[in-house]
Amino acid sequence: MTNPKYGSDIEYFQKELMNLMVPLQGGTIELRDYLNMNKWFSSDYTLSSPGNNKKAITWTATIEPFYVMKYPVTQQLYHFVMHEEEIEPMINNLPIAEVSWIDSISFCNKLSRMLGRTECYTITDESEHTIFKKTANGFRLLSDAEWQYACKAGTTGYRYGSIDQIAWYQENSDGSVHPVGQLLPNPWGLFDMIGNVWEWCWDLYDTERYGNYRVFRGGSWAEAQNNCGSTSRRKSMPDFKIDDLGFRIALTKV
Repeated sequence: MTNPKYGSDIEYFQKELMNLMVPLQGGTIELRDYLNMNKWFSSDYTLSSPGNNKKAITWTATIEPFYVMKYPVTQQLYHFVMHEEEIEPMINNLPIAEVSWIDSISFCNKLSRMLGRTECYTITDESEHTIFKKTANGFRLLSDAEWQYACKAGTTGYRYGSIDQIAWYQENSDGSVHPVGQLLPNPWGLFDMIGNVWEWCWDLYDTERYGNYRVFRGGSWAEAQNNCGSTSRRKSMPDFKIDDLGFRIALTKV
């Protein structure tokens, strides 16, 4: 594929990208987390909390129909959009990692501009005040609830299949990330939802206890199998980067 700044090639790029967006019907999903009832020693969240006093909390979210990319964003796609580098092909490549939450929403905005869509995010210096425009038709991150809904794909267990058939994790990854789409997808045709790389979500985790920390989901190639599943949920600072954390993109409407 040639660089999209050369006129008509952008139409080909858009067609190829839209072929990777899977439409999902709406529904409901029950989420669960464990709230640490102790307070932090440090107001900047750099120190651990005193003790281990956790309370399970559950809540139900309603999911409106949306579109989700069948793979995590790849290195090729990321660099094509952010740095205007040529890519061929768009799929069967390593997922992008070592990208922050801020990098992820910046990518979504730039991809939206490239394809003539309205940006979803108004980005501010204080990330917790970043505005998400729900009516925009641009690319975006999945919400926390959307991610779990998409991952489970109507199944009821912790994983939608045998872990060695669906996920790259500590015991089968040989210590590294793997090209997307090599293992079996979930029932809705989404690949690598579990394992390979964690995926950033839009949501703030808990502003009262963790400030501007954002949610990421699913486990990775570096994690033990117990940490790779549809309800596996972690959080970190929006500028945090590590070699097993990437993202996946969504659209509210085509």
